[in-house]
Amino acid sequence: MRTIESAGARLVVDEFGERNEPTVLLIAGATQSMDWWPPDFCSVLAAGGLHVVRYDQRDTGQSTTSPPESPGYSGTDLATDPLRILDELGIDAAHLVGLSMGGGIAQHVAVHCPGRVRTLTLIESSPAGGDAGELPPPDARLREAESALPEVVDWADTQAVIEYRVAAERPYAGTLGFDEKRCRAIAAVEAGRSQNMESSMSNHFVVTAASDVNPSRIVAPTLVVHSDADPLFPLAHGEALVRLIPDAALLRVRGMGHETPPPPVWATVVPVLVDHIRANDGPYAGPEGEGK
Repeated sequence: MRTIESAGARLVVDEFGERNEPTVLLIAGATQSMDWWPPDFCSVLAAGGLHVVRYDQRDTGQSTTSPPESPGYSGTDLATDPLRILDELGIDAAHLVGLSMGGGIAQHVAVHCPGRVRTLTLIESSPAGGDAGELPPPDARLREAESALPEVVDWADTQAVIEYRVAAERPYAGTLGFDEKRCRAIAAVEAGRSQNMESSMSNHFVVTAASDVNPSRIVAPTLVVHSDADPLFPLAHGEALVRLIPDAALLRVRGMGHETPPPPVWATVVPVLVDHIRANDGPYAGPEGEGK
């Protein structure tokens, strides 16, 4: 792992694979450290001939941390951190893979800095603006599950934090079922290396939002990966992205929840993702030569 200092922020980055291969930047969802892109998933992508980069978003893992409920940054800061990482790594343009909120960040970069984005892959995400029409709300059971989360009296109590994290992730599982053993292992790694899990679990939800972006302005080749069992963003959200983004393709995955693709769907997701990236690895100049 390496630490990047930029614009007053500390961002911790991890890499897999060879630097001479196409670079893929993995952008996690709200509250998630890089640990939710587990090493085994990153290694599978790297084995497909990719240079994989994951990072701790602000207020997660070992990156810059603010007091709970008081993030010292904006949504625009979160949305432009990928550019800071690419600059520090000396990478002109990369393939962005965003999960949930990370998909919103990827859309923001693709609209505002198209020359830095070779391809987009949006996993279990939703339009970050534009005219998507009325989209179905989250499953009502998510709110019920949130109200039943165990109380954490002391956020320095690692075991209590792990139990909270597992309980928080459980309702987001799809019809494939909840892999508690895997989730618990990820949560244990995250809790063990995070500076402030209370901030991690709250600050992304209270940060001032970045401005909306219209997905119809995205020109990077785009793959939308969405499940028929996502309880937060039902399939219609992914279908809306495909309608809005020119020439976007939809990979519909059965049974996956609102989560990083779990091992049971790797045989479906990974080959399509790798092919999408490798087939579109040429430089994109952007409109009127914008970008590199």
